[in-house]
Amino acid sequence: MGTMNSLTGEKGRYRVMANGLAALVLGIGLAGCSSTATNDTFDLTGVASANGPAKRARQLLVPEPTALKALDSDSVLVRVSGTEIQYLSHAQWSDRLPRMVQSKLVQAFENSGKLGGVGKPGQGLAIDDQLVSDIRAFEISTGSSRLAIVEISVKILNDRNGTVKAQKVFRATQPLSGSENRAFISALDRAFANVTTQIVDWTLATL
Repeated sequence: MGTMNSLTGEKGRYRVMANGLAALVLGIGLAGCSSTATNDTFDLTGVASANGPAKRARQLLVPEPTALKALDSDSVLVRVSGTEIQYLSHAQWSDRLPRMVQSKLVQAFENSGKLGGVGKPGQGLAIDDQLVSDIRAFEISTGSSRLAIVEISVKILNDRNGTVKAQKVFRATQPLSGSENRAFISALDRAFANVTTQIVDWTLATL
């Protein structure tokens, strides 16, 4: 009988240890889920006014812009100094930045109503020209001058022979009017709208 009680006690201890281990693992899993940070998600309006001439005989392709790795994400870049960059905490774009810029440029040209057609690769348009772009800056500068900065380099490429018709760098800045994420994003949005207007007008005049 003593042996049986001893074995029963051993089994009981094993069960307690197993149950305790399972509870510990479950607790870690729940803690991991509950500690996940949530970010505010922001979009760009891309509002642009088009004053350039109508070119309704031309169809334009807008590929996704190129960008360095620091900008090729859904994070909002903050430049602390000339060489140091960080990302805005608790904030993110609704998509990768290059894809957002591409979509807003297409919308701006469509809203102008001054082209025969505009679209993205894969949409089956008979293309005359391409708008090839590179995002050089899309950032919040927190240095001596607190600014939102957007700079995009653009080339108009003849789709039929591959020659560059024209190229230009467009840049706009907006002062930061607050210290909250919404104020930073609003300033970036205004700077981007300025650059978008410049790009649309220049493109229409150049085609």
